[in-house]
Amino acid sequence: MEKVSYRNIHKEGKQITESTNWIHVHNAEMLLQYDSNYIQFKAMPTIMEFDLAEEYLKAFHQKTGQKHLKFIFPENQKFTKELLEHIVSKRYYDVGLTELYAIDPNEFPVLSHIEDILIQKVAEDNFEDYLQLEYNQDLEYGIDYAKGKTEVYRKNFKDPHFLQIIAYYNGKGAGALEVIIADKTVEIDGIFVIEEYQRKGIAARMQKMVMDLFPNKTIILLADGEDTPREMYKKQNYQKQGFQYEALKEKFDF
Repeated sequence: MEKVSYRNIHKEGKQITESTNWIHVHNAEMLLQYDSNYIQFKAMPTIMEFDLAEEYLKAFHQKTGQKHLKFIFPENQKFTKELLEHIVSKRYYDVGLTELYAIDPNEFPVLSHIEDILIQKVAEDNFEDYLQLEYNQDLEYGIDYAKGKTEVYRKNFKDPHFLQIIAYYNGKGAGALEVIIADKTVEIDGIFVIEEYQRKGIAARMQKMVMDLFPNKTIILLADGEDTPREMYKKQNYQKQGFQYEALKEKFDF
């Protein structure tokens, strides 16, 4: 299995500014997408360094009409007690944790066939089904966000570095995911199964298609460090490769 790190994870947005201790990533086409509009610290900042970066990002987002502030901290590094307390108690951020997992496709469990489940690559004949599923899922973040993401999915559909997969249960759209194809890795991104079809083995069989399509690449994904899917990944033989802390404030005062 290929050795991987967070550098293997695909990020939308472009690096537009770099300082001594941070990189600013911005996505002018998706201002509402937190994951592509943020500051990435190169080293764990001091309290003063965090405050200066926050001041910069706040001023930038004021000009672009963005209401959120997001910071990503160095891979596999924990906060000092003082910095964490400052970010949470004095700056009122929500702090989260992601975990990076990887697997050799040959290590993924063997799955039995279930007649009710159909997994397909997204093509012209089922693209609208895929778009509708994703749109309904993205509505949680608002209509403008969902419409913006639809355009991203349309662009990715034409990009050979992306592959979209859809799942049907008894003929009805039940779940989807995207994969990002790199030289040595394939990243599973945005995997979901709508609530009424969960716990039927659909997510596992979408992943199995990815394993079958890319048997010679290392399959990677990110999991929320506090969500239950990470336990599923462990049972499926994924191996944890690292962790990373994030801080998010969804609305700030100018």
